[in-house]
Amino acid sequence: MKAISYSRYGSADVLEYGERPDPKVGPDSVLVKVRAAAVNPVDWKAREGYLQAGLEAVFPVIPGWDVSGVVVQPGAAVDEFEVGDEVIGYVREDFLSRGTFAEYVAAPVRTLARKPLSLSFEEAAGLPLCGLTAHQVLHRTLKVRDGETVLVHAAAGGVGSLAVQLARHAGCRVIGTAGAHNHEYVRQLGSEPVEYGDELADRLRTLAPGGIDAAFDTVGGEALRVSAETLAPDGRLASIADAEVFSYGGRYAFVRPDAQDLAQLAELAEQGIISVHVDQVFTLEQAADAYRLNEQGRTRGKIVVTVAWED
Repeated sequence: MKAISYSRYGSADVLEYGERPDPKVGPDSVLVKVRAAAVNPVDWKAREGYLQAGLEAVFPVIPGWDVSGVVVQPGAAVDEFEVGDEVIGYVREDFLSRGTFAEYVAAPVRTLARKPLSLSFEEAAGLPLCGLTAHQVLHRTLKVRDGETVLVHAAAGGVGSLAVQLARHAGCRVIGTAGAHNHEYVRQLGSEPVEYGDELADRLRTLAPGGIDAAFDTVGGEALRVSAETLAPDGRLASIADAEVFSYGGRYAFVRPDAQDLAQLAELAEQGIISVHVDQVFTLEQAADAYRLNEQGRTRGKIVVTVAWED
């Protein structure tokens, strides 16, 4: 099969397009013919070696954890899916090797759900990792409640945009940090936009004089510090970007595959409650350029890579 892979840690320059062996399908997995795979910051951080303390790399590594596609072969023990089923998945294992930037991926059923019919394959590929992250942080880590004020950083990004929509669905008031050019987009998602930069704490105190009930940090650094400073007396803080959150009494979160959570997100998408904005689309051959764009950190929604489809 055709795939993107890398044989050593490094920049996007180490990514190569070429032939890789077809994946073997275990008893609890299905073979998915990939239609689209989404780019996530964690992908290039893993490629550069930042996650090697917790995720062993078995080179060559095919990157990517997000996928949408079609089942072409169920494993021997699988009765959840059949040939022809359209699926989405956050296909993460406990090591780096068999990713989704390929024509095929062998995906454990614990990582999959049925694709929402209302979403294109490109949109659907952007839902799993970001949607699961937003859902699990909001409902398991922060435990947001109806009527609370929630702060979401980088509210126009992949995780942030879905966190805004999910928090609004939970009945929360949402304040979202974003660059000025994204304020109207963030407002359309259901958030009150606020500018990054100097005096952010003052702007947040003006919007929420009683403090923030739950702060969702996706950036780290100064954003994390300001979040801690502007919490209500019993406010909660979570970060997916900076382990320094522990020093502020908050919690660090790392998303995990969960088929039930993913099915719930797919249902919300089917109902039109949440949506995925696709910023740009690249071909599989152009994956390195897709990663370079993502590394600039200015993406609205998702960057997606598509795989050529032949019936």
